[in-house]
Amino acid sequence: MQGMSKVARLDYCQFLLVSQINYTLTYFADHTEEFSHDGAKRYLERDKITPRLVWENVQAQVVTSPQGYVVFDDTVLDKQYAREIELVRKQYSGNEHRVIRGIGVVTCVYVNPELDQFWIIDYRIYDPDRDGKSKLDHVREMVLNVIHDKQLPFRAVLMDTWYAERKLMLWIERLGKLYYCPLKSNRLVDESDGAQPYMRIETLEWDATAQQHGKTIHIKDFPKGHRVKLFRLVLSSERTDYVATNDMAQDDTAATQEVCGCRWKVEQFHREGKQVTGIERCQCRKGRIQRNHIGCAILVWVRLKQVAAETARTIYQVKHGLLDNYMCEQLRSPTIKMTLA
Repeated sequence: MQGMSKVARLDYCQFLLVSQINYTLTYFADHTEEFSHDGAKRYLERDKITPRLVWENVQAQVVTSPQGYVVFDDTVLDKQYAREIELVRKQYSGNEHRVIRGIGVVTCVYVNPELDQFWIIDYRIYDPDRDGKSKLDHVREMVLNVIHDKQLPFRAVLMDTWYAERKLMLWIERLGKLYYCPLKSNRLVDESDGAQPYMRIETLEWDATAQQHGKTIHIKDFPKGHRVKLFRLVLSSERTDYVATNDMAQDDTAATQEVCGCRWKVEQFHREGKQVTGIERCQCRKGRIQRNHIGCAILVWVRLKQVAAETARTIYQVKHGLLDNYMCEQLRSPTIKMTLA
């Protein structure tokens, strides 16, 4: 549209940061005289936001620690009603506990347990039809990137059950790194050094000593003689996790549970991103637009996280606090006055 300004990355990110309920390009254009819907769409078509750009923006905020953790998980951006959006595919959503249509994003956060702080440091869009890569391939790429490119110190890799795959676990060991990951309760293991048949984890017996200090086991299909420690974490009356680690010096279930608690930081990132950045809400069809929208939404989370840390608030308080001035002004001088009571 003639007279309209050209939309830049900062402009679009600012829109995602301040908008509270609607993240569409139409809503953006309706609330500014400077930018048009088509201008915003053209920006999203031409930019190319990459995980490296996110790292460049967050790098100065990260406080490293030799005791740090690198945490991996994936999330599905819900697109159940989208039939023409590129990148959308049927996949299992842990949040929904079922298969849905959506865009998969594999994420990596760095956790400093001493500060109880975490930062998004990498991510990958799950698009096997285009790049032929599995989610495990993306994790391997990001682990190597953390070690060789970012050169961040960390104590161990934390992963979800889905990533507790033999090749990946052994690969992490060959890198000289530790891992902690829960195993499915039906995974076959042996604690008898071959004297007894393999047993499902859920059928193992746990006396007081094993409950406190863990068991040394062999997982079926792992190399002969290969051992890991297994811990039984009773999280509630309805949930028990079985956590495997190659940290053979670990002998305390409580300490293991504390380590695994850091894994939930990545879930926090997924939840906050969906609730305050509009990361799921782009309706455009093109894959490039979706990739740039996702990248911008992650940049917005990085900025909100920075402000929250600087002001001792939560991300939600920062985001929703933008409405405080509006509320004060409307209560002082309402645009629409209440007449019925």
